[in-house]
Amino acid sequence: MKTIKTKDKTVLRSLGLGGYFGGGAEGMVDVKDGKIVRVRPMRYGWKYDKSEVRQWKMTRNGKTIEPTWKSLPGPFSLAYKKRVYSPNRIKYPLKRLDWDPNGERNTQNRGKSKFVRISWDEAAKLVADEIKRVHKEYGHNAVLLQGDGHGECKTINTPHGHAGVLLDHLGGFTLQVRNPDSWEGWYWGAKHVWGQGAQGIMFPAANIVKDTTENADMVLFWGCDPETTPWGFTGQFASRLCYFWTEANIKQIYICPDLNYGAAVHADKWIPVLPNTDAALQLAIIYMWIIEDTYNKDYVETHTIGFDKVKDYVMGEEDGVPKTPAWASKKCGVPEWTIKALAREFAEKTTSIAHYFGGGMIRGAFAHEPARLECILLGMQGLGGPGVHQHQLTYFGMPRAEGLGGTFFWNPEIEERLSLPVFSSVTAWQEQVIPKTLIQHAINRDGPIEFHGTGAQNALVKDQFNKYTYPIAKEKGGVDIHMIWTDTPCRITCWNYGNETELALRSPKIETIVAQHPWLENDCLYADIILPANTFMEVDDILTNIRQGTMQPNIMIADKAIEPVGESKSDFEIVVEIGKQFDMEQTLTDGQTIPDLQKKIWEYMGGEKLVTWEQLKEKKYWVYNTAPDWEEDSPGLRNFYNDPERFPLGTPTGKLEFYSESLAKAFPDDEERPPIPKWIEKSFNHDERLSSHRAKLFPLLVMSNHGRWRVHAQCDDITWTREAPTCKVLGPDGYKYEPVWMHTSEAEKRGIKHGDIVKVFNERGIVLAGAYVTERIRPGVISVDHGARHDPIKTGEIERGGAINTITPSPITSKNCVGNVVQGYLADVQRVTGEEMDQWRRDYPDAFAREYDPDSGLRFDAWVIGGKK
Repeated sequence: MKTIKTKDKTVLRSLGLGGYFGGGAEGMVDVKDGKIVRVRPMRYGWKYDKSEVRQWKMTRNGKTIEPTWKSLPGPFSLAYKKRVYSPNRIKYPLKRLDWDPNGERNTQNRGKSKFVRISWDEAAKLVADEIKRVHKEYGHNAVLLQGDGHGECKTINTPHGHAGVLLDHLGGFTLQVRNPDSWEGWYWGAKHVWGQGAQGIMFPAANIVKDTTENADMVLFWGCDPETTPWGFTGQFASRLCYFWTEANIKQIYICPDLNYGAAVHADKWIPVLPNTDAALQLAIIYMWIIEDTYNKDYVETHTIGFDKVKDYVMGEEDGVPKTPAWASKKCGVPEWTIKALAREFAEKTTSIAHYFGGGMIRGAFAHEPARLECILLGMQGLGGPGVHQHQLTYFGMPRAEGLGGTFFWNPEIEERLSLPVFSSVTAWQEQVIPKTLIQHAINRDGPIEFHGTGAQNALVKDQFNKYTYPIAKEKGGVDIHMIWTDTPCRITCWNYGNETELALRSPKIETIVAQHPWLENDCLYADIILPANTFMEVDDILTNIRQGTMQPNIMIADKAIEPVGESKSDFEIVVEIGKQFDMEQTLTDGQTIPDLQKKIWEYMGGEKLVTWEQLKEKKYWVYNTAPDWEEDSPGLRNFYNDPERFPLGTPTGKLEFYSESLAKAFPDDEERPPIPKWIEKSFNHDERLSSHRAKLFPLLVMSNHGRWRVHAQCDDITWTREAPTCKVLGPDGYKYEPVWMHTSEAEKRGIKHGDIVKVFNERGIVLAGAYVTERIRPGVISVDHGARHDPIKTGEIERGGAINTITPSPITSKNCVGNVVQGYLADVQRVTGEEMDQWRRDYPDAFAREYDPDSGLRFDAWVIGGKK
């Protein structure tokens, strides 16, 4: 047989893992003999000379920062070929062994029973037949689409939601609404203080990096790690910016329970605070400013509403409890003198506050309270004035590129491109919706579920006042869900109370679960039919790297690097394959090829004004010039600062609303989110403070960061990063456990040594981990990064893989806010004895017999009969 030699090549690819439109962390992929041999940073000068690109430059105290001439992707992006060729790749369509659509479905065995190989023809017919059956028996809304979440950077072959196009054409579906997850507190809280924003963060945010660089004396990194979270989205530019601020003599203070990676290298001062107690610290700062008369009274008088009510609460006039540093210290664990010193320095120095995405302090119970209090802190010091901003570090606020407006994920001037058929699934809206945080409750419900606000990431603030019901009225098509189609299989490992979700997915009410994904992991284990999806290395696409953390905004034609692994197909091709069963191939594709769509997207972006399509095809990328007038852009809320009457905020009064009349009218009896932000000790929803009676059993507060070596549930199987000592802890049984950081004093109390196998537990379940004993976390706290791969020993009770979200609280942020609670909850840690592990091995032999490789974790073979073939 004649061998056809594959042409060696280098292709471009956005290596970020945020998914949806736009990319980041750009890279170059070298391919030899049809295999990826290297992934490296993108060299912007590959086909352009530096003199052809106008760059920005910022200067402070004789120090200058400007873009590097190559990208700065994170380590797991550069190691991504190991993810593409992971032994965990799904090679072909699969069906759960004991699931028979014409007989016993054995839903109780989801997460336990294995899978067998089937053909694409059989898989497509099975899925189509189930859709037809469910529609006929129950109605269109009986199918739930889980088409959301982070994923690889794709535009045409978007990582999520294509099934929505097909289901929409078939009559509709129930839509899982993705909550803001990393942004919860801003979404449910800050929007009521300073208006809409993007996810509730400060907006507009144009040019605030420059303004902070030139005018701020200090930046508070509050629950923020610029050496970790940005890696998966825009790469390591945030790190470089922090190094520059140090050189420019801008003080950096980190307020977080752990000495995180950013704090370890950038902090001038670390203030270790107990998780989810930031509101107490913030209230004490306000108290100090009031008694020492160190806030901007003129600004408060002219730019804000309701300060008198906040003052009454802080000074104890309302409840008899002054929010003094002594009071706060008992709540948040920060010494009284430290609180006073922080308050004074905050007032003396021109100060901005930085996060990257929401930050850990914004994803706990009542997260809207510290979010609103941060708005008040900044407002009391002249928000919008020189150097006084909220930063979502480099994600927003970078210099404007020529031909691009705004500072959001994509150019708001060309959002009309979302009307393309291939994109419509992402923005599809249905009559019947379920917030992602309530999926398990929707399945297990005894009666209708009612909630306020959908949690849709960019919904207008007025949506929070709308009341929704699941299921909707029968005459409108309301019906329980009986089938789930997911291309987002990380609900268990990244959202609230995964153990409860595991059990819900076993419910006989859910007759069919279809999952499409490149890797056999997490929620895929609970599917009945699994469809193998491509990675972004196996598709042609076009990518807009214009996120405001990309140093050199650009657009690239991302050619396919390699042929599909196994029998995998793109997410879009998978849906088309099923659509053929309904004679809908032409409807779904609209007769357009990938090259057609690439050109169409370029036209929608107005790209022809800058470079011709032929030029773009020839060079494969275009680097935008910095706008010649970028330095003239008004930074952040400067216009509001200068003239609040002419440039009002998007609040009902147009001012910073320290007191929200809208919340007071809509929810007069809401003690968890009252009209002014307060310290909430506990509620009927949550009792997760150290003051709780439960703390006698579970005396530690759990924090859970964005992962250092992965993005949420992505990349946990990359062999190179698993070698890092802070990535996994190798147990004496040869299993690599997820680390649990704990202070030396807490380890000594429990007889735990570094490297021991331990169990993190509360009444919601047990998560096994490897002890990482360190001084880099405060006593009373443990930390386990969220998103580790799910490896159940006993479904709904015992987790071996380190997926800490299996034991997070079930209730939402507060009764009228359908957000996540994944931080600041009670648990304890104990060393796992040999006898205990032996007992588990005897009780659950199948769990310990799965194929496992310490270098990459659970293998495809672990769940598939004959999987090595």
